[in-house]
Formats: sequence, structure tokens, C-alpha cells
Amino acid sequence: MKIIDKTPLQDKKGIISFTARIRGTLKYGLNWYSELEAQKGVIAKLGRVLERGFVLIRNFTLPNSEIVIPLILIGGGGIHVIYVTNAKGFFEAKGDQWNTISNGRSQPARINYLNRVAKLTHAFQKYLEIHKFKLTIPIESVLIASNPGAQIESLRPVARVVRSDAIRQFADSLLQTPISPSSGRVYDLADHIIDPSLRKEANPAEDYPEDPVSRAQAIFNASNSSKSINPNELGLEFEEDDAPFFQQVDPLNIRATDPAQPFQAQTSLPAKKRIFGMTIAQVAVLAVMLGIELCILIGFGALIYMNQ
Repeated sequence: MKIIDKTPLQDKKGIISFTARIRGTLKYGLNWYSELEAQKGVIAKLGRVLERGFVLIRNFTLPNSEIVIPLILIGGGGIHVIYVTNAKGFFEAKGDQWNTISNGRSQPARINYLNRVAKLTHAFQKYLEIHKFKLTIPIESVLIASNPGAQIESLRPVARVVRSDAIRQFADSLLQTPISPSSGRVYDLADHIIDPSLRKEANPAEDYPEDPVSRAQAIFNASNSSKSINPNELGLEFEEDDAPFFQQVDPLNIRATDPAQPFQAQTSLPAKKRIFGMTIAQVAVLAVMLGIELCILIGFGALIYMNQ
């Protein structure tokens, strides 16, 4: 499996420094770094099964936006937009609802991961539509719970839900999917997604023949008759907990008059109160981290003073 790693804030060796970790936490939320680590474990498990003919694009930021698509897995049988969570506990995945279960009662979780991966899939599909990718191979939303402590009851969720002990089974199922384009075409598609300008020399409509429409496409397929989507009409407004993740960018309200123009998105969430350009929550996180660093420096100073 070929891996194209576009993770922001990491160096050429794939290492995220302490400073970059702080910046990423402030920009993408408290779970950002832990989810990156969870991704590594999932990628390793997928890589043991999926060899040639598959490409994984990791943490691709849609151009001219702050929308990061965590994992895009491309194979001859389809494309999978994957979100990895390391949450643990008892959950219920029912339709588009992601609930926690406690004492036999279910209630909406603070973060709706099903809704999140659905929005990411829709944003990715809109990106492909704007750049006139005429792909008919399936695009499916997948939520992977990497933590063995996550117990999930699934009742026809809008996205495929994969528990930690079923990752290999998920990968095996991809090998059973009828292959349409060749491995070389899959690699080309990955390159074209990252840089649509490369498609000037190719005809994607011929490269990727028709396959059955996936569940995600049936739910989130954008209208070909309009280049602008009203998110309020679809009922897919971003939740407050998604704001750091999507940086208040609504991928459902995108307008493009020329496919050669860069991808652009418009904000739809009300602006939050900010201090020096940061939300109150981000300032609080920064204050805690600075406090910890200050305590460490004071501790070192005290040791040096006592040893004199």
C-alpha cells in the first residue's frame, strides 16, 4: 500500500515537535495529536493486508480551506474516506446519531463522529465535483474506533463503523471487491486528487469505469445542476464541537465558476469571541501548557540552586 502523508506541522521525517504539537492542538483541537497516533496504528494494520493496488492519502488539506480529510483510501473497487477516533466507552451508532450508553440509557455524545465523517465525505465529494472528477466508483464513509475499549452497537449507521478488532476484516473485504481500474490508474487518481492540474493530460471518465453507487454516495451526492449548496437545506450545519476541526469552514456552501480556480469555501458558523485571534478554549489550553513549561523551568532552577 502506497502512503502519501500530507499531515500538517510535521517535519520531513514525519516528526511533530513539541512546538508544532502546541500549534496543532490550538488549531485542530485537543484530540488532534492523539488521533494522529491512533491513525498510525490503523495504517499499520491496513498495510499488512493491503499491498499493491491501494493508495492511502493521510491528512490531506483541501486547498484554500482548513478542512483536513484524515484518511483517503483508494483502491480499484472504490474510495473510502476514513476517520479514526481513539474514544473508548459504550456507544450506539444509529442512523446519523452517535450516542453514549450508560446504565442502559443512551444520550447524544459530545462529539458526533458519524456526523463528522459524513461531513468530511461530503466536503471531499464537493471538492471532486468542483474539479470535474467524473468518478462513478463508490465513495464510502468509514469510522474506525481504534481503541479496544470502544464497544459499539450499530443500527444501520450512515457510515460503516469498524471496531479495533475488525480492522483486518475490513481490509480483507476490500480485497474481495471487484477491481475496476488497474493499479497504475489508482496511483494516477491519487496524484490527481492532490493536484487536479495533472488531469489536463488524462481523461478520468475513461480511467475509472462505472461501479455500483455506494451508500455514502446515495446520501451525500451533490446536485450536478448547481455549484452552490445551501447547508441549511440539507440539515448538515456544523456543530460547535466541530468548529476547531473544520476551522469554521462549511464545505457544503462552496461556489466555483471555473474548475481551474482553487477550491474555496465560505464560513457559515457565527464567529466566536476571540483573544489575539484565538478562541477562549484555545487560550485556556495555551495557558495550561505554558504553566506546565514554567513549572518545569522553575524545577530545574531549584535543582541547580540546591546543588550549588
